[in-house]
Amino acid sequence: MPVLRFLFWRAMQVIPVIFMATLAIFGLVQLVPGDPAATIAGEYATAENIEAIRQSLGLDRPAWEQYGTWLWNAVHGDLSNSLLTGLPVLDEVMRQLPSTLLIAVLALVIAILVGVPLGILAATRANSMLDRVVTGIASLGVAVPNFWLGMILVSIFAVGFGWFPTTGARPLTTDFWGALQHAVLPAATLATGGIAEITRQLRSSLIEVLQSQYVRTLRAKGLSPALILWKHGLRNASLTLLTVVGLVFNHTLGATVATEAVFAIPGAGSMIVNAAINKDFPIVQGAVFVLVMIVIAMNLIIDLLYTVLDPRVKKD
Repeated sequence: MPVLRFLFWRAMQVIPVIFMATLAIFGLVQLVPGDPAATIAGEYATAENIEAIRQSLGLDRPAWEQYGTWLWNAVHGDLSNSLLTGLPVLDEVMRQLPSTLLIAVLALVIAILVGVPLGILAATRANSMLDRVVTGIASLGVAVPNFWLGMILVSIFAVGFGWFPTTGARPLTTDFWGALQHAVLPAATLATGGIAEITRQLRSSLIEVLQSQYVRTLRAKGLSPALILWKHGLRNASLTLLTVVGLVFNHTLGATVATEAVFAIPGAGSMIVNAAINKDFPIVQGAVFVLVMIVIAMNLIIDLLYTVLDPRVKKD
């Protein structure tokens, strides 16, 4: 029951965050220059036609009234309809979202599988040449722009060797291996920053643990270095690692916008960009809202895992 109570209070704390997020999403979209009604009406439309479209879409109402209507409908699962296609926004987002989530999750898996061993290696060889090489590579991973790295990977592994498709995506439900093939290069592009962050943070946390009085006492008792590392060192550094993993996923999900553009992937990120260009504001608001909810859900999952790794969290 303490876990359920902990999650309940965490969920209550999320409600103001969701409200502020919706306010920010709606407000920023309103600041985008251009009139959606004029875009829909076309280049040669008259002022009367544009005004009629504005009235039919409710764009002539005050901003606060538009926000209230949108928020009320969003709470009930209605994210409005696309201004250009007339299709429900939620259906459009759900159609494009799986490609984005596949890339983000695969990038996170790659970052963990590569970053954790590198962080452990650097921490156990602190201040050695190997440590300097690993931390140098990690710093390079943060500095390299994703869009540039994506083009390099396409040139080498897609165009040069022909191992992976250059662009596009496949539905995960109907073509599992094809979807993975299309997702490998975009995920590898996004994973570089996550690898660097996990490596650096785990290294710092693990070094601090291994140099603590607690670990020195364990060494004095004759415990093997491997047992100290795996049973005590990593367990104490796990909260830091879990926090970094959550942050990496959130950052990766946001970074898919540029990566999807490089690889021409029909995902949520590219949909937001295209909708913003075409002034299809309901699509922009709805897609960003769904991504924000995913980030919030990820944070709640991280909070739950905190209670598993450290029961003291439930008492805070």
